Amino acid sequence: MDFDNRTLHSLGGAADLGLTGEGECPISRSGVSTPTIVPVILSGGAGSRLWPCSTEEMPKQFLSITGTKSLFRLTLDRVLDRKRFRTPIIVGNVRHVDLCRRELEGDNEARLILEPFARNTAPAIAMAAATARRTDGEDALLLVMPSDHIIDDVPAFLEGIRIGEPAARAGHLVTFGIHPAHADTGFGYLRTGSDLDDIAGVKQVAEFVEKPSLDVAEQMVGDGRHLWNAGIFLFRAGTFLEEIAMHAPEIAGAAEKAIELGRHEGSAIIADAESLKDCPSESVDYAVMEHSSRVVVVPMSPGWSDLGSWDALAQLLESASHGPITALDCNDCYIRSDGLQVAALGVRDLIIVASGQRLLILPRGRSQEVKKLLSAMESMAA
Repeated sequence: MDFDNRTLHSLGGAADLGLTGEGECPISRSGVSTPTIVPVILSGGAGSRLWPCSTEEMPKQFLSITGTKSLFRLTLDRVLDRKRFRTPIIVGNVRHVDLCRRELEGDNEARLILEPFARNTAPAIAMAAATARRTDGEDALLLVMPSDHIIDDVPAFLEGIRIGEPAARAGHLVTFGIHPAHADTGFGYLRTGSDLDDIAGVKQVAEFVEKPSLDVAEQMVGDGRHLWNAGIFLFRAGTFLEEIAMHAPEIAGAAEKAIELGRHEGSAIIADAESLKDCPSESVDYAVMEHSSRVVVVPMSPGWSDLGSWDALAQLLESASHGPITALDCNDCYIRSDGLQVAALGVRDLIIVASGQRLLILPRGRSQEVKKLLSAMESMAA
């Protein structure tokens, strides 16, 4: 598979990854490697549940949904402190390279891994870990974050990372669990176990729970032992590669080979398409976390939302309408438009979203089902 090298060269920046400069593991005057945290930002998702605003060409992480900055840029801003964080590794789809470049605002030191096609979070993180091991060392800590989440209380988030660091350096796979504000069927949950010996603020993970029914979610929130699974992780590059090689060897092998045979274009690696062609497409939870005995969790409350649905966004935002909207005698509706004049009269409990030539209308509480709608539209168009 061929890509436009002119587009990729336009990223400019660092030398070939893994050879010189920013890629080298820093050495202190004593000759000992300085501990580092390498942010890994996952940006390959399509955000289809926020259709019609989020599309494959312009996924939600590149949209300014909640303010003037995109979700991608807000994620980068959380890890700007170079005393604590190294330049990030960004894993995204090759078709979004120009969008990444725009959001990086001329920061040519950021390192990109460009996927020829999406293969879910387990292969993406494995490629980032393989790259970090080459460039930052076996013991470099990787802070893995989706690029499309909201975190209102950044100091609380950074404090959670500080609490989790000793466990990650000791060889644990640290995940971050959010104290649930309400029962939600759109999230996975973590059931917490006992405290981790000698490391305050960290608990064992007793069980991963898939997205539950409402009754089950209410019971879990009520028992005080369950947390929302935020999909944010902290671990040593070497630790993760050991665990994925044990629990998902096909993914580990394909990811390593995709990086080894990938093309270097300035500060970007274009992952080898042939190596990834037959790689299983699995989430990191399913491939590794649910099977590993090393997983622990840091509970926290940083004002987190994954913006995984229109219901989640409506709950987050104070205003019930955005754009050229006229609504009379409407109750509990969320209405949004980026240009089309929308008028609503006498309706309740609806989500109405207009973007370009696309219009979405559905009852509140059912926005997790937007993917079903998109599948039906694709079937009709086929």
